[in-house]
Amino acid sequence: MDEREILTRFKAGTLGRDDAARLLTGARQARTDTAPPRPRADPPLTRTRPETAPRPTDPYARPPAAPPGDPYTQPPVQPPAATPAEPYAQPSVRPDADPPVPLEAEPSAEPYARPSAGPYAPPPGPWYAEPGAVPPPGRPAVEDRYAVVGIAGRYPLAPDLHAHWENLRTGRDTSRAVPVTRPGLAPAPPGRRGHFLDDVAEFDPEFFGITPAEGALTDPQERLFLEVAWEALENAGCTGSRLDALTTPGGPPRALGVFVGASSHDYALLAAASWTDGRPAPAAGHGGLPGRLASALELTGPARAVDTAECSALTALHLAVGALRREECAAAVVGGVELLLHPSRIREDAGEGVGAVVLKPLRRALDDGDRVHAVIRDTADGRTARHRDRPADTRTHQRTDGAHETRESTARRIGSAGAATGIAALTAAVLQVRHGVLAPRDGRGAAAPWPRTCDDTGRELPRTATVEIAADDGCAARAVVEEHPAAEAPAGEEPGGDDGPFLLSAPTPAHLAATARRFADWLAGAADAGHPAGALPAGLARALRAGRAALPCRLALPASDAPGVIAALRRFADTGSAGEEARTADLRGGADPMDLGGLPQTRDYLTALWRAGHREQVTRLWLNGVDVDWTALEAASPGTAPAEPPPSVHLRRPLWLSTDGAGAPREPEPTG
Repeated sequence: MDEREILTRFKAGTLGRDDAARLLTGARQARTDTAPPRPRADPPLTRTRPETAPRPTDPYARPPAAPPGDPYTQPPVQPPAATPAEPYAQPSVRPDADPPVPLEAEPSAEPYARPSAGPYAPPPGPWYAEPGAVPPPGRPAVEDRYAVVGIAGRYPLAPDLHAHWENLRTGRDTSRAVPVTRPGLAPAPPGRRGHFLDDVAEFDPEFFGITPAEGALTDPQERLFLEVAWEALENAGCTGSRLDALTTPGGPPRALGVFVGASSHDYALLAAASWTDGRPAPAAGHGGLPGRLASALELTGPARAVDTAECSALTALHLAVGALRREECAAAVVGGVELLLHPSRIREDAGEGVGAVVLKPLRRALDDGDRVHAVIRDTADGRTARHRDRPADTRTHQRTDGAHETRESTARRIGSAGAATGIAALTAAVLQVRHGVLAPRDGRGAAAPWPRTCDDTGRELPRTATVEIAADDGCAARAVVEEHPAAEAPAGEEPGGDDGPFLLSAPTPAHLAATARRFADWLAGAADAGHPAGALPAGLARALRAGRAALPCRLALPASDAPGVIAALRRFADTGSAGEEARTADLRGGADPMDLGGLPQTRDYLTALWRAGHREQVTRLWLNGVDVDWTALEAASPGTAPAEPPPSVHLRRPLWLSTDGAGAPREPEPTG
């Protein structure tokens, strides 16, 4: 008699309560004895598992999509049936996840140390294989991981990440007195020190098509994030035709999500102090942080602002990974920003910063030929992250088998940076993993080489860093960052072998001249640093064509050799002319006069010209404003590992709150 029949008889009164209970117990026990163990759904992000948990049969299996009812739950993996020796084994999680800590257990002094071997060692595969190794037949080369394909930032005494890495590597003290040129901070106590950014009152509105009056009413946090996010996208090669190619299955182009952590409203407070009726005022919310970028680039992915105090940026990272996993977007910009603009927040050791990274699913990044700075292996927020971030964790900041970035280690470097703490810690982890160097944490000592650990077979494992931030209000978030093997240039591809044009573009002639000078200086420095004499860096011209936006003012040079390109760029920066072989165009008055870009046959025509070697004709069409999909054209050519060119130049000038009631911009008055 099965359970349904027992219940039916009991309800009909033909079976007594005691008999029904006895029969139901027997029926359920019989079903349990004959059925395999059922998987148990773990609560969101707890990942608890005993030491005897079985490994999945296929360590390379891609986990299923998250259930629609709970978009932020990590997708469970169906485990194999437990063996008789482990009758109570719980379902496992992804094979690359950290060993969990039971909620009632006290974590050890090194809860995130990854053993070089054992049941939780990373599974062998393409991450740890020798160059050229092939994964097992029938198994994918990547799992549920996310590549950092672009990165940028500005931090105290560091206008870019090159300077910031030097500060991290040397343990430089970035604190100083309140800058006398910082507007709005006149009441700051004399001698008060903090960790400040330079030139936060400056902005380049023309680069983004913003009027000076609108720029003056825009929160400097929004302005700085807009510039840094653009630099990160340029670093990822995603501001040109490759941005259009970002699509989800069946979705529109430009499927780029924007997730930003922010928590302060100092600019609105400054405006409110001098506000009068009828005078425009800055917005007090943070919607403009992701919205401005999404609107400027006509993005179709989600745009979210996040405020979870110091862990805002790591929470934004967790949300971005969830959106990528659910294919709500094909790539995502993740960042955080914190500026000290109101005197009430100038406290000892306060800090500032703004940073951004660009994420892609690792599989797609490898298929697209992206440069991978590091891999995001795991993220979490809420209860799991809070439980794991105990005081014992902060005592161990540097280990031979991994790096551990926390709120405390970040504060020692750039001060208590509020919502920028998470992105600063993530950036430090990525830079250390990428360079293979452990930076000093406490201002003492020196940077140390970071050797890789090995598994039982002697094969090297990737460097791994854990980032954990816990805020005073109870919010917490974490991420695990992993090294990715550097891609090797395709065989037979020589530096400087690209016969396509060397293209630069900018919104105005002044921007174009400044960008040309920056590239000339960068190329000259690359030659001094050991690049082959006379050769352009491999893949540079391709990276500029496909990865940079086609802005109105344009310059095209033959990508022949480095000395020739450097000389032409410097001549153009000085005189506005780059020589007989160079061509320029100013399309601010109109572009594509024959409207060729609107014809469906144009793409096939451009492809035919390119494949036939008519590079000059394709370049002329681009100079006339025809929309050239360089990504599609380059697909017909051998690819190279993309170079890492410098970002475009922003011609920044002071823009601050007006005092005349009209919202007009003014230069900020020095304080002191």
